[in-house]
Amino acid sequence: MRPAHALIDLSALRHNYHLARSLTGCRALAVVKANAYGHGALECAAALADDVDGFAVSAIEEALVLREAGHRQPIVLLEGWFEAAELELICRHELWPVVHHHGQLADLEQADLRQPLHVWLKLDSGMHRTGFSAGEYPAIWQRLQGNSKVASLTKITHFSRADEPETGRTEQQMETFLQATDGLQGPASLSNSAGVLAWPGAHGDWVRPGIMLYGSSPFGFEQPQATQLRPVMQLDSRVIAVHQIAAGEPIGYGSRFVTQRPSRIGVVAMGYADGYPRHAPDGTPVLVDGQRTCISGRVSMDMLTIDLTDLPASGLGSPVRLWGEGLDAGEVASHAGTISYQLFCNLNRVPRHYRD
Repeated sequence: MRPAHALIDLSALRHNYHLARSLTGCRALAVVKANAYGHGALECAAALADDVDGFAVSAIEEALVLREAGHRQPIVLLEGWFEAAELELICRHELWPVVHHHGQLADLEQADLRQPLHVWLKLDSGMHRTGFSAGEYPAIWQRLQGNSKVASLTKITHFSRADEPETGRTEQQMETFLQATDGLQGPASLSNSAGVLAWPGAHGDWVRPGIMLYGSSPFGFEQPQATQLRPVMQLDSRVIAVHQIAAGEPIGYGSRFVTQRPSRIGVVAMGYADGYPRHAPDGTPVLVDGQRTCISGRVSMDMLTIDLTDLPASGLGSPVRLWGEGLDAGEVASHAGTISYQLFCNLNRVPRHYRD
């Protein structure tokens, strides 16, 4: 069998969820959208099932997978619904939709529902992606408060730069939220992972940990609370070939890398078809036998090449860690000009093994 695989540590997942709750004292929605950021939504939901306050997903199809697996906790639909016909399923499966635009508002008011819904009403506090404006929000809130189709209302917004604490943008969004919701009674949810870790004044009643659940920091710098996270995914493979290459020789497609010295080059069973970023540059770190070295040459579909020159004890069959314990996914992502979210979500073809 091809040696590339991802090992998912479910005990680390639970540790990170409990960290979110301990830092905030709030109820926490485990965000398991996009197949739990590539970690496996069903497996992660099952690991959290005994403790979790609720789940959050992007859309109804992700929620139905959880319901069919027997999960009865609240499930928030972060994008609400896309067609009015979905409201029947939302009612049947007792899902909690976000309402964030006037089309959804009209759908809700015109729908013939079997039971009232727990609605999360989205405020655009400054990200300008989804949500009602601050000026119109109070009136819409009051309108839904008086609607028999609404069982409860929760205020929700989303921060655009909570991972950049020095910009002042989060303070602006918090102030907008407080002004727009002044006097509106009911629970509130403001914080994503960065908010959980760095903005104690924005925790509200529900927090929404996402990337931190999977052990990756949302920050581009060392942040005290984020150092307590444990990586959940280890992406591993092995060296499948070793070549001695003379100085001045090109390696891989496009001859991007040229050896500056006589070099031992290892070939690893890992490529962009597995989800490893094709654009990862020379110098992107990997661990071989627990020691750091780096990519040398362009990533191929099924293979990548690494420099083993300074690791004489490593060779054919040596274990290679692409990210995980000992090599932070955020560091790999930074080299590749992306974020750990994308690394995890792009994982493909590689079998996932679970330990608990």
